[in-house]
Amino acid sequence: MTDVKSPEGRSPAITSPAAATTGAPPLARRLLAEAVGTALLVTVVVGSGIAAQRLSPNDVGLQLLENSTATVLGLTVLILQFGPVSGAHFNPVVSAADWLLGHRSGHGLPLLHVGAYTIAQTVGAVCGSVLANLMYSLAPIQVSTHHRAGAGILLAEAVATAGLIGLIFALARSGRAPLSAAAVGAYIGSAYWYTSSTSFANPAVTIGRVFSDTFAGIAPDSVVPFIAAQVVGAGIGAALVRTLYPDIGQATDDVVVTHLDVHEHP
Repeated sequence: MTDVKSPEGRSPAITSPAAATTGAPPLARRLLAEAVGTALLVTVVVGSGIAAQRLSPNDVGLQLLENSTATVLGLTVLILQFGPVSGAHFNPVVSAADWLLGHRSGHGLPLLHVGAYTIAQTVGAVCGSVLANLMYSLAPIQVSTHHRAGAGILLAEAVATAGLIGLIFALARSGRAPLSAAAVGAYIGSAYWYTSSTSFANPAVTIGRVFSDTFAGIAPDSVVPFIAAQVVGAGIGAALVRTLYPDIGQATDDVVVTHLDVHEHP
């Protein structure tokens, strides 16, 4: 397919009309979107895991099907809802890759905003677990005893995260960011099943899931290896995207979905 670009070098499909007319929402509003969006994502993951345990107590496969189906649908909706405000990253490695791939060309999140996004996402993730626990009349703050360890599981986390980063940035660069909600939801749904780790692929969500001792939880001693694997996977995914799309930096303002220009300040 012919790649038709504007004089600035970006595909017309990548440019956000809203960005050109209204500028970015204030950083505080974007952080609120990231915090609430990540909280609701974790609520979906943990809450559907609790429901699955109760509905299908003797069938782990059915529990995973129920949990993954809810996550696919919930993630898709949340990206559509919050994406126009903050980009709907909901994930520190996505925010970091956005800066890493875009900063040299003057696009993507500024580094200080990456730190702010990460804090908002992590706080939101913890709150999401607490909310799910409360909805099911459980102790609001728990510590998971679900150990997830082993070389195969860590390899799975790296693979899942690399695939996620590759998908998100390839869609942005090819002018298909509007498809990201459905595509990212579908990818995470499939990765629930093809990876041995059930594809956390998200450091903030990993930390948040520590606080619910349920089907979707993860024990504290599994967190650091999981996050390390996710960071490695994100690096691999970013390197692959950079190789396949050398001008990827020009599209980083449209990650995960097209949003307002993050370089304009209130």
